[in-house]
Amino acid sequence: MRTFVHGEAVWDVACPDRPSRVAGVTMAGFGVRDLAALRMVPHPAVMLLLEFGAGTPVMDHAAGQRRGSVVAGPGIGSGGGLWARGENVECVQVRLSPVIARAVLGVAPADLDGAVVALDDLWGREASRIRERLESVPSWQDRFAVTDALLARRHDAGPSVDPEVAWAWRRIVVSRGLLRVDALAAEVGWSRKRLWSRFCSQLGLPPKRAAKLVRFDHAAHRLVAGEGPARVAADAGYADQSHLHRDVVAFAGMTPAAVAGEPFLAVDDIAWPRRGASPEP
Repeated sequence: MRTFVHGEAVWDVACPDRPSRVAGVTMAGFGVRDLAALRMVPHPAVMLLLEFGAGTPVMDHAAGQRRGSVVAGPGIGSGGGLWARGENVECVQVRLSPVIARAVLGVAPADLDGAVVALDDLWGREASRIRERLESVPSWQDRFAVTDALLARRHDAGPSVDPEVAWAWRRIVVSRGLLRVDALAAEVGWSRKRLWSRFCSQLGLPPKRAAKLVRFDHAAHRLVAGEGPARVAADAGYADQSHLHRDVVAFAGMTPAAVAGEPFLAVDDIAWPRRGASPEP
């Protein structure tokens, strides 16, 4: 367990001792006494938040308010419209690659319809059971083990995405969002229209949007690391600094200078160490 301090944010953060048995799953544990208006910056992964304990996290966004354990699709919160708050919050936050999200969740990310969805609505009684299990075990490593066993069981029983869609996603991640959709379609032997349709229906966003999100995520973490906007724009494939500025504002609802100070991004070095800014393929 480590303590993350960033401005007024003070959080306890725990990391698993070993990787998940499911490729495309990463997780971290958070204990926050006073979670005051945390902006959730869009990320190229499906977020699964499993809460337990005395407090209850609250998610506020344009479509309404959600309490407790929730699921949000890739890129949720674009424009700065998703905020978390609460007191005495304890939770396991899971990042799911969109490639495995349908198997784990039981629904495709596209079925989340760009909203924050209560886990009870997806899993019914199983959502309550996992909360009870997380509350009953004595340590964070036990909680990670419980969570990983659940995710592995659901993943093994769930449907997979088309191999071509999985390949296209991995290529986008590896390239940090710099591949063109036409090139991806040619690689998998599909038409551009077919790739667009299958990718969007199975992963929850079109390929071009996915590439922009991955590129933004990479750029945002470099800004948090202290690199200047001009250098980040040049190295991350933006046409110029103004192009970077527009993308950051569109995704995060703030300027590159402001996004560099966001705790949601800054905690990644502790919560997801050595895994890089983008999700595992």
